Amino acid sequence: MSENNIAYLDKMNLPADLKKLSMNQCKTLCIDIRKALIDTVSKNGGHLASNLGAVELSLAVHRVFQSPEDKIVWDVGHQSYTHKILTGRAGRFHTLRQEDGISGFCRPDESVHDAFISGHSSNSVSAALGIATAMKIEGNPHHAVAILGDGAFTGGMVYEGLNNAGKSDTNLVIILNHNEMSISRNVGSVARYLSSIRTKEGYHKTKSVVERTLDKTPLLGRPLKKAIRGSKNAFKNAVLHSTMFEDLGLEYVGPLDGHDLEELEQGLKLVKSMQRPVLVHVNTIKGKGYAPAEDNPGEFHGIGSFEIATGNPDVVASDSYSSVFGKELTELGHENDKICAITAAMKYGTGLQYFAKAFPKRFFDVGIAEGHAVTFCGGLASLGMIPVFAVYSSFLQRGYDQLIHDLAICNTHAVIGVDRAGIVGEDGETHQGIFDVSFLTTIPNTTIYSPSCYDELRACLRKAVYKDSGIVAVRYPRGNDNSAARNYNVNTFYEYNDNGNGVLIVTYGRLYQNVQKACEILKNNHIDCDTLKLIKIFPIEDEIIDIISSYKLVFFFEESYYHGSISEKYAALCNNVAPIAIDDFVKHGKPADLLDELGLSPQKMAEQITGFLKL
Repeated sequence: MSENNIAYLDKMNLPADLKKLSMNQCKTLCIDIRKALIDTVSKNGGHLASNLGAVELSLAVHRVFQSPEDKIVWDVGHQSYTHKILTGRAGRFHTLRQEDGISGFCRPDESVHDAFISGHSSNSVSAALGIATAMKIEGNPHHAVAILGDGAFTGGMVYEGLNNAGKSDTNLVIILNHNEMSISRNVGSVARYLSSIRTKEGYHKTKSVVERTLDKTPLLGRPLKKAIRGSKNAFKNAVLHSTMFEDLGLEYVGPLDGHDLEELEQGLKLVKSMQRPVLVHVNTIKGKGYAPAEDNPGEFHGIGSFEIATGNPDVVASDSYSSVFGKELTELGHENDKICAITAAMKYGTGLQYFAKAFPKRFFDVGIAEGHAVTFCGGLASLGMIPVFAVYSSFLQRGYDQLIHDLAICNTHAVIGVDRAGIVGEDGETHQGIFDVSFLTTIPNTTIYSPSCYDELRACLRKAVYKDSGIVAVRYPRGNDNSAARNYNVNTFYEYNDNGNGVLIVTYGRLYQNVQKACEILKNNHIDCDTLKLIKIFPIEDEIIDIISSYKLVFFFEESYYHGSISEKYAALCNNVAPIAIDDFVKHGKPADLLDELGLSPQKMAEQITGFLKL
């Protein structure tokens, strides 16, 4: 093979031709794939450490199984980059996470080899079981393969899937990629349990040695071997206790060395021949092959562009809404020992590392379990604590029932830091934070703030902790604040610039910066507009209705899904409001480009207003 195996792969019939490669060619290919991963992610950003750890595993799966006839389901999809390269997308891999390029997660509309949509954690077992069951009903002999990291095992949906998988009698293979990391380091008893299984690698080797010895033993050897096979559980328990997976009815194989291609392929071929639900335990090193990622896998989980030589990212993480939120919460923690901080495996992503360091006894990482986190907050609050749960907008969707049942009904006071609210960009549909406003506003006893700058974020968080009751959501975007800092009066919930014009522009959050720029463009075209920035966006206040009702024409720009949005609510109350919001899922791309396509950039705002006024 040529040195540039990625270019070579683009000319192959993939993944079928992978089976023709020698083991040495495969090992060389793994080296080149890692180079491609590092090179592309260093330019485009993305999930690096998780993909570097799954290179050999991805190659082995595609050499043993037959995609797309065998359906491969990736949990989250954050470790599927090699899978994309090996399934006919090598030539386009450099477009990863770019607009009109390939997605950073699995999408069935991108490739027939992406068997199921991915982006969120812990759903792969359920999805693969559904696929395997459909195959069984249709008499299809192929397999469904779910590949998930150990971090996903902190999410309860995995156990719902496992509970049903063990009794399903389907061709289901569940591959647990165990690297002792999810996004932040794994916590809890499940993580300890999985780590303990690493010490049991001797089981299968011991079994093989015993069977080979019995084969060579005259007279009694073969009958004894047959008897042992007939009492498999007794034999196994003599060597080690059964795993919880076997207790659930799954065959357990492993642990296997996730970077040993020969061992992986041998193990997967055995599993494929079993024709029943099997869990394969694979041990890997997150960040394998790139020292900075191996040394700091959490920092290189989801990352922006960076220098390959140094591993230094381009963006200073401390300058972000997440960090400002975390630092302000830490200040509040010094003032009030009732404040607790909760995260769902996102300590660094949500800026809670500062609080965790200062108050380890009041910081709780519950793993990838958003529903549990919300109810846990309810339990804390029931005895007088003030829980603050920092969570990405798209992940909060998983706690909707708990918000209603375990917080809202009893008017329990809990603060939700809704991180990554609005357009997040390159992560695409599964991660855009455009639905939190729509579903939070359906819940009684809920207050929502949406600050437009760091100063407002600090003030809103303080007000949410000390002055409000019930559920209080403080939502803020990904990235940093490019606005001019200003002091925010915590006694108000809006900022109104009344210059006596006949047109009013309403918005909230970071879009206020775009509205200000749009007003400058309009002014240059001799169109003057007043502005109204909402800071507390829900519940709707009579004072805001009075202001809006005083205008002939009101444009309401909103970085949120239209149905259930704040602009839709005002349009229903005031017949002079023209809502401009998001009406569909939003693909991946740079946030500024996506906002422009959605009509929410300064230029597009100005064009829409100008065009409407000319009618």
